[in-house]
Order: sequence, then C-alpha cells, then structure tokens
Amino acid sequence: QFRHVQQLTYSLIEWRSQILSGTLPKDELAELKKKVTAKIDYGNRILGLDLVVRDDNGNILDPDETSTISLFKAHETASKRIEERIQEEKSLQQSLDLRGQPIFNSTHTYSLYVNFKNFVCNIGEDAELLMSLYDPDLSKFISENYLVRWGSNGMPKEIEKLNNLQAVFTDLSSSDLIRPRISLVCQIVRVGHMELKDGKKHTCGLRRPFGVAGGLCP
Repeated sequence: QFRHVQQLTYSLIEWRSQILSGTLPKDELAELKKKVTAKIDYGNRILGLDLVVRDDNGNILDPDETSTISLFKAHETASKRIEERIQEEKSLQQSLDLRGQPIFNSTHTYSLYVNFKNFVCNIGEDAELLMSLYDPDLSKFISENYLVRWGSNGMPKEIEKLNNLQAVFTDLSSSDLIRPRISLVCQIVRVGHMELKDGKKHTCGLRRPFGVAGGLCP
C-alpha cells in the first residue's frame, strides 16, 4: 500500500507542477484538475479516509449551500466511481501478475534501441551529451552512459557518424520491465573556455554541467 500511495503522490506532484507552470490551455487545465481531484479521492478511499463530495468540475460542494438530497446523490455517484476505479486497478494488477509469472521464471534479458537524430541547443562551444536510463521513483540511473561528442558547429565531432548515431541499452532484466516509470535522460556538458577574474588568462577544455533533458520511455 505504501508503494501504491507513493505512486499516487508522485503523480500529484508532477501534475501540480504542470498547473503552476501557467502554460496549459484552459481546456487542458480543467481536464488536469479533474484528474487531480479524482486521484485524491481515490487515494483517500484506499487509505480509509473520508470521501470529499465534489461537483462536475471537481470543486468541493459547500454543505451550507447544497441541499441534503443533492449531497447524498453526489456522494453516491462519487463513491460508485471510485469503487469502479478500484476494481479496474485490481483487474489490471492481476493481469500484470499473470503476465509477470513467466517473465520471472525465465532468464531473458531485454534491450532498448535509441536512434539519435539531432541536438539543438545554443551553447556556442563543444558539448558532450550523456544519455542513460533513469528510474525517477528510486532516483537512480539503471544503465551506463551513451556518449555523443557534439561540436560548436551544430554537428557531431565525429562527422562520419552524422545521421548514424545509434545505441542499444542492453541487459535490461525482467524487473526493469515492470518498473512504474523509466526515463531516458540526456545530460549536457559544456566543454570550452572560462575567463579568470583578472580577465587576462583563459583556460580551455573545461567540462561544466550545462543542462539536462529527459522523457519517459514507452
């Protein structure tokens, strides 16, 4: 149950960041708020907490301004919806358990193929791109780095690899397949000069963290 609630909390944190960003269109924001309230109600139910009665837009109903009959009907509807969600979760988990049995009983390993197309970032100097697989729930990397050296001219340092940058992350185990989330993370390291305080001397070839990007693997 702890792991289950942990996943719910991670989802809420991620959605909260999207809401606070202020970049979502109005319709997407409304839909996301509904997902947030549904997730909160679901979490309260599995923890045995009180059910919060809401309207169709996810707003909490005020008992001082809502009739008793309306509150009762809204409570019944919300309770039924949450129970259906719980049953869906149970069915999904049972399906995953059945699918996972032959996987755990075997010694198969799996691989992830990555085809790197292009890198666009205004650095002005050479860069090193370090790509690896990352488990955001455990906050740790689960693979070695795939290194791409990128020139300041906007092309790979090894020009013969242009349009042919490919990598395969191998030896992914069965337990990796059932991780809740796996992200492909790209760390950007700037390689170049740095002026000293006196403004007279320069150093070159320094490696400095510049940025990071990532996305969930399918």
